[in-house]
Amino acid sequence: MELNVGDTVEMKKTHPCGSKTFTVLRVGADIKLQCTGCGRIVMNTRAEILKRIKKLVNK
Repeated sequence: MELNVGDTVEMKKTHPCGSKTFTVLRVGADIKLQCTGCGRIVMNTRAEILKRIKKLVNK
């Protein structure tokens, strides 16, 4: 899956705030996401993030 900065993705599990959608802030070996519900920033490895993404909402 090709991710770019500014894309919105839907995850398989909900964030503790109840939102499932995240905005991509940084792409590289690690991917940084920001929750659209509460604004919390999450950073993890590319492999972990790609495993947890359900679908790409918009580019």
